[in-house]
Amino acid sequence: MSESRELGRALHGWRDRIAPATVGLPAGGVRRAAGLRREELAQLAGVSVDYITRLEQGRATSPSTQVMSALARALRLSAAEREYLYLLAGQPAPGPGQLSAHIPPGVRRLLDQLDGSPLSVHDAAWSLILWNPLWAALFGDASALRGRERNIVWRHFAGLPSRVSHTPEQEARFEAAVVADLRAATARYPADAGLRSLIKDLRGVSTNFVRLWDTGIVGVHESDTKTVHHPDVGTLTFDCDVLIAPGSDLRVVAYTAAPGSDAADRLRLLNVIGTQTMTEDGTPG
Repeated sequence: MSESRELGRALHGWRDRIAPATVGLPAGGVRRAAGLRREELAQLAGVSVDYITRLEQGRATSPSTQVMSALARALRLSAAEREYLYLLAGQPAPGPGQLSAHIPPGVRRLLDQLDGSPLSVHDAAWSLILWNPLWAALFGDASALRGRERNIVWRHFAGLPSRVSHTPEQEARFEAAVVADLRAATARYPADAGLRSLIKDLRGVSTNFVRLWDTGIVGVHESDTKTVHHPDVGTLTFDCDVLIAPGSDLRVVAYTAAPGSDAADRLRLLNVIGTQTMTEDGTPG
């Protein structure tokens, strides 16, 4: 059997074992199997349904490392399964000089169990790779975002829309911290072409980034407040903390509100309505 057919069989098997509820998807409707549908895997991985179909049928050859990484995350593969996936795809697994987006099981459980706080996970270059349902309800569903659209540093310096507003002091701290993070990442992952391309394009799109990069600014992530403007529940102010996952180079960003605060009340409402829109009378629509 060809490797492309074996890749298809493996993807189908991994898809069948994932219960929708474990990845934050509704389990309603008539299902032929208990696992993920192709369209659900496509949504989680950020690729087209047609491409998933062609992969599983052995009609797509040489999928990119970016696609393999996204599929490994969406399917919650172990380190050994992830290496096997790359082998079947004819791609070398990311080496020590390249960014890794592998999510340790403990980090996945963290997102699954701490469902009362918006949480997101980012790689060392600040690309969004995982989030919980409450984060999606607060910031919008990121599953349709592609490539650079999922990178926080790119979105900020390129001026893409954001629901977060900063004071000048907060913006200065944020920019210093993320530029320092990227500089450190280039030292740790010298073989990562995507990271080098990101730096090059950031220099081309933002004179402010060039200034910060060239001056060698140093910053660290400290606990700070974030003001988020939600189209339905209004303005919320959170404490924001950046945590480094042990044994990896992932950043877990947690947004929390003080018990009894206005933000905590609004967050509970948001946890109920999820990513639904609201009607004019304030009810989920």
